[in-house]
Amino acid sequence: MSTTVPTADTPELARENAVFRKVIRRIVPFLILCYVVSYLDRVNVGFAKLQMSSDLGFSEAAYGLGAGLFFIGYFFFEVPSNLLMQKVGARTWIARIMISWGLVSAAFAFVNSEATFYVLRFLLGAAEAGFYPGVILYCTYWFPSQRRARVIAMFMSAIPVAGIFGNPLSGWIMDVFDDAAGWNGWQWLFVVEAIPAVVIGVICLFWLDNGVRDAKWLTDDEKTVIENALAADATHHTVHGRALDAFRNGKVWLMCLIYFCFVMGQYALTFWMPTFVESTGVKGGLAIGVLSAVPYLAALIAMNLFGFSADKRRERRWHLVIPSLMGAVGFSMAASFTGSTVLALVALSIAAAGVLTCAPLFWSLPTAFLGGTAAAAGLAAINSVGNLAGFVSPYMIGALKDATGSTAIPMYVLALSLVIGAAAVLTTKKDVVNR
Repeated sequence: MSTTVPTADTPELARENAVFRKVIRRIVPFLILCYVVSYLDRVNVGFAKLQMSSDLGFSEAAYGLGAGLFFIGYFFFEVPSNLLMQKVGARTWIARIMISWGLVSAAFAFVNSEATFYVLRFLLGAAEAGFYPGVILYCTYWFPSQRRARVIAMFMSAIPVAGIFGNPLSGWIMDVFDDAAGWNGWQWLFVVEAIPAVVIGVICLFWLDNGVRDAKWLTDDEKTVIENALAADATHHTVHGRALDAFRNGKVWLMCLIYFCFVMGQYALTFWMPTFVESTGVKGGLAIGVLSAVPYLAALIAMNLFGFSADKRRERRWHLVIPSLMGAVGFSMAASFTGSTVLALVALSIAAAGVLTCAPLFWSLPTAFLGGTAAAAGLAAINSVGNLAGFVSPYMIGALKDATGSTAIPMYVLALSLVIGAAAVLTTKKDVVNR
């Protein structure tokens, strides 16, 4: 089988582009829908906090610890989950993940103490472990490196989409359903937003295919086009083979550091955005939800523009450095503008546009040199170690907010983290990642 890559302005390239557009139309919108639901169930605890903390007497630090414990469960089960996905197939495993996290998420309606809150957050992380890196791995089954940044940016558009639509929805559910059937609004929030995860998990079994050869919606010629492109791309992988090969490679650990720095900012936004907005004087769940959606709209535009540009120019490093520094500037500005809702939203929009753009573009780096089983283990390891920042970030913000009564110092810490991440990106070799 030939692995020649079509050159510009040829019929072969036009044919390849048409085939990959077909794959995108079939796979990517559904994966975006899955991730929207995932992200809602992961971070709706940020909205629930507006009522739950006072109802149950949680301190800021206790909430931050519970929010972060999700990522401890995530950390321990991520690599095994990705390796199991390779064995049992993406369709079955992604469906299992979605159904199990939906059931655990609904159980939060029965939280009555800090202990049950902590246990369920840990279990939610364990249930969802493997979904995100599993999808990144799944994309490598269908798209070569030079097409992947745009696809992953489209997939990760789910984060701002979840913020744009999910924040007002969460606020509306809490306002409208409060005291219905004797339940508080935050209890209804967990149940209502858990139902789509279970339903879509079942649909996964019928919609997704484990790989190119299983796709009945592709012709044999189309499958060959995709396989040729993937085979040509695989010749560039420098780390492949066994799972241990990934853990022995210094580049993998550098990726862990970079991703940790970016995730610090990402989950500061997703868990604390409603609190940041409320601290400027905004009242009411729906109003907070609508205003919290504004920074995500900015992020949705930025992440797709940067993703398109990175693929078009085959340049990865500066397309990561620039948004990470944007995030640092945004957090620094937000620390100074807490007295003004308008200025705070402008600052948070800059922070969100930068931080959320980093995540999809980052994955162009490790997928450029990881292949085989090492890719399954390496991507999961990078995501699990990096996502420990999802534990550190909310707990750090809560503890410092309790100690100082202000969100300014945590925001400066987040800005510093993003600067460190940007510096680490520049240590990567451009001839390895710029493809």
